[in-house]
Amino acid sequence: MPTDLPPPVGAFHYTRFAPRLPALHGGTEPQRHAVAIAGGGPVGMALALGLANHGVPSVILEADDTVCVGSRAACISRRSLEIVERLGALPAFLAKGLPWHSGTSFYKTTPVFRFEMPTFAQQKLPPMINLEQYYIEQYLLDEIERRNTAQPGLIDIRWGTELSGFSQDEGGVTLQARNALGTYTLHAGWLAACDGGQSFVRKALGLALEGAAYEGRYVIIDIELPSRHRTERRAWFDPPWNPGSTVLMHPQPDDIWRIDYQLRPGQSTEQALTPEAVREFVQRHLDAIGEGHLPWKPVWTSVYRAGAMTLADYRHGRILFAGNAAHAMPIFGVRGLNSGFDDADNLAWKLAAVAKGESDAALLDSYSAERIAAFHVNAENAMRSTEFMSPPSRGFDLLREAALSLAERHRGIAQLVNPRQTQAVCYEDSALSSPGDDLSAGPVPGEVMADQPLRRGHLTDWIGPCFTLLALGEARLPGAGLPPVLRVVRIGGDEGADARADAEVLRALGAEPGGAVYLLRPDGHVAARWRAPSAAQIAAALQRASVHTVKVKETA
Repeated sequence: MPTDLPPPVGAFHYTRFAPRLPALHGGTEPQRHAVAIAGGGPVGMALALGLANHGVPSVILEADDTVCVGSRAACISRRSLEIVERLGALPAFLAKGLPWHSGTSFYKTTPVFRFEMPTFAQQKLPPMINLEQYYIEQYLLDEIERRNTAQPGLIDIRWGTELSGFSQDEGGVTLQARNALGTYTLHAGWLAACDGGQSFVRKALGLALEGAAYEGRYVIIDIELPSRHRTERRAWFDPPWNPGSTVLMHPQPDDIWRIDYQLRPGQSTEQALTPEAVREFVQRHLDAIGEGHLPWKPVWTSVYRAGAMTLADYRHGRILFAGNAAHAMPIFGVRGLNSGFDDADNLAWKLAAVAKGESDAALLDSYSAERIAAFHVNAENAMRSTEFMSPPSRGFDLLREAALSLAERHRGIAQLVNPRQTQAVCYEDSALSSPGDDLSAGPVPGEVMADQPLRRGHLTDWIGPCFTLLALGEARLPGAGLPPVLRVVRIGGDEGADARADAEVLRALGAEPGGAVYLLRPDGHVAARWRAPSAAQIAAALQRASVHTVKVKETA
């Protein structure tokens, strides 16, 4: 095991975690795990915490012995922050992350487009925060350690341990693991492959990602720079200091700034990553934007290609795929890790229900169907941005040049420059949704229940990782017969409600006049909505959403 640590970045200091062997009997771990997770990055840790919310323990096999080196994923969306809140790590994310809501695009040196993500004073969470992935992983790890203090062994994370083989049958999955201390066999009911873009599990099964890959290559350079520029995303198209290319710049905590720039055809990737080339490019860029006088130093470099690819199915028997092991997203619109958090959020409650024997394994097929549908929604928007940022042909290149040259004078054309930031996806055709009543407003089945300000606090304060029956305004619920697994929350204008809301909020949710009732899934998506449902309607919708027989209370 190496003893040297990666150098600190800003205020962040790395820790190495020692490998260990569990108690073994003849080279096999006697304990059977409910869920094994390959990969302890942000998606794997988020899935483990999501399972823990439902009382399901897991073991994580992580090949590295530290959290990730390099900032990697850096932008966390409001939707992901809602997920992180359910996982228990939100305060740390908000305390360190840099909130932002706007961006400016330049053609050469002229500003041609400025986008603003919707933000209001009463909103609980910002539209986006910038936070380096090493902080993201560390804060999730901190929450894992807190859970394990309260319930030892709930999440067993094994550092410096790689998955080297596996097989499955109807009863579970048998895995081979190895680390510096030895090799061993372990057994689990399910295997979640969260092992990244070079997924061992995916390759071992002979699976391939399918979709569109673009030739555009981007170099990532993270630098430490004491700039006081506001927190926003900046993009320069065809800048004089790097003609024919695109340059992006984002601030991150600890005075770390990310610069992404497009390599032109014929430029060598290896040459671009040399220290001399990095220093020359960064200084030229900083000189051009008026910050060349500031001291700076590089802290991390990498390169990536834009592509939108997915597995055809995220479930293969008792093996499920999530994050970059399941799909690849272009970074434009920041859909990479944010899609991974959505994967973990969707999978956790379903896998927990199946692992506990509460739901049929068919529930896991809905995970694959919903998240693949979400991939195509995300990919369509991301690919439009990618085709603008990295034109795949001379025709696209000419279109971009024309749009950029006209954007300053024609605001409609300027919309072509819009990076289409990620937002919560609607599972429009989900098999888990039930028909109900048409409301004048509010989220439809498959959509996320958006946050709303209440008289005290916010609506999402009342939405936990469980099925929730949300009664709004004057809505009346059945006096008996409600399934006991439901959490019932009443929000209205009178003193008897669990929380009080203004009429404007109730109207926004279709609850004025007369009230409305929503059945929410553990991931916050709407499963059904009505005006005045019967106990039988609620039970049927819950059964459909959870793929199991729902017990109801006896009618008095």
